[in-house]
Amino acid sequence: MVASIPAGRVATYGQVAELAGLPGGARQVGRVLANLPTGTRLPWHRVVNAAGKSSLPGAAGARQRALLEDEGVAVDAGKVNLGRHRWRP
Repeated sequence: MVASIPAGRVATYGQVAELAGLPGGARQVGRVLANLPTGTRLPWHRVVNAAGKSSLPGAAGARQRALLEDEGVAVDAGKVNLGRHRWRP
């Protein structure tokens, strides 16, 4: 499901879980993404929490923000406007 999120759009952990057939599995999605190998081509940065914010600390959160902004996703005060940028498959 994460690979399906197009550039310029985001999905929440819960949304990814639902689409993958794992209702209530937001934390499971988070754990899987947290354990991706370095250099993965999976667009992990397009997944945010239900508030539209990064759940990643420090440099990882800054990298996520930079990658999203490079794709045209506005991040204002650390938050993505889900009404504008949420992926709707």
